[in-house]
Amino acid sequence: MASRYHLEESVKWRIIGRLEAGQSITETATCLNISRQTVSKLWKQFQNDGTVVRRPGQGRKRMTTASEDRYLALTARRNRKATARRLSSELAAATGAVASRQTIYRRLNEKGLYARKPRVCVLLSSQKKRDRFNWCKEHQNWTEHQWSHVLFTDESRFSLTGDSKRVYIWRGSGTRNDPSNIVERDRFGSGGVMVWGGIMIDGRTPLHVFRSGSVTGQIYRDEVLDPYVRLFRGAYGRDFLFMDDNARPHRANLVEEFLESEDIKRIPWPANSPDLNPLENLWDYLGRAIARRHPPPRDVNGLKTALLEEWSLIPQTVINNVISSLKTRCDMCVRVRGDHIPY
Repeated sequence: MASRYHLEESVKWRIIGRLEAGQSITETATCLNISRQTVSKLWKQFQNDGTVVRRPGQGRKRMTTASEDRYLALTARRNRKATARRLSSELAAATGAVASRQTIYRRLNEKGLYARKPRVCVLLSSQKKRDRFNWCKEHQNWTEHQWSHVLFTDESRFSLTGDSKRVYIWRGSGTRNDPSNIVERDRFGSGGVMVWGGIMIDGRTPLHVFRSGSVTGQIYRDEVLDPYVRLFRGAYGRDFLFMDDNARPHRANLVEEFLESEDIKRIPWPANSPDLNPLENLWDYLGRAIARRHPPPRDVNGLKTALLEEWSLIPQTVINNVISSLKTRCDMCVRVRGDHIPY
């Protein structure tokens, strides 16, 4: 079905002006690239009504009624994964109304519902939700001074292909397959690096690039805990708290023994809770910074250099702000009883 549109009022008056000046309907239609039928109808309306403004109720009758629109929105909210085709079928079965996919989209848009990719989150069992709720309940009234003793840490992987989901291009209609509009990606993956970093209020660790692509308990101890965390513990004293997640290498026996021998206290951390870790926001910040670089890194060494440079350029105010957001994160998590929060 062809899309329908209405002429802007200024264009309508241009048409009337040309016709009143003596130009023919055909000449006016050709000059303005508008169908002769449209120009003719507009001229007749002006002659009859003295205006080009659309009358109330003028135009094609809506395919659906207000009650059918409400039913459609309710059905979409109850089954958010339903396709437009399925919603159209359910609407027809329930009310007898026949609506195209385009009509379904328009009606749902009018109700504030849009087709979007769902946010992907880690799985939370009932027990994990309780753990998150209890942790946030315990920490939601912590002051900034208390959080200032915590070193938040995490690992992340960055690839040479980057994150194409961040990249948008400007292109003309019908040029989708032009070479300049194509982002190439290796089917079998490409080179990348695993990094580790730590942040505190008014501080950060150097960004560490792991020598190998994977992390074991021994690598974690030798490349992270000993050269970085141990030194931060010494600088901050007995009030220092170390945060890492529950990844298997972090909980290896030799890691536990090292932390105990160095008197490094861990802050308990609920499982499957990247939305509570402020470092996740910085990985996103870092990824966007790499995606903006022109030219982009061409090899693994170039990627390492770029990551180290961009990490050092992150303003400390950004780091302080994401850590200060923990109060809000805890409050939100408590309100939703440990479920996912939008961070």
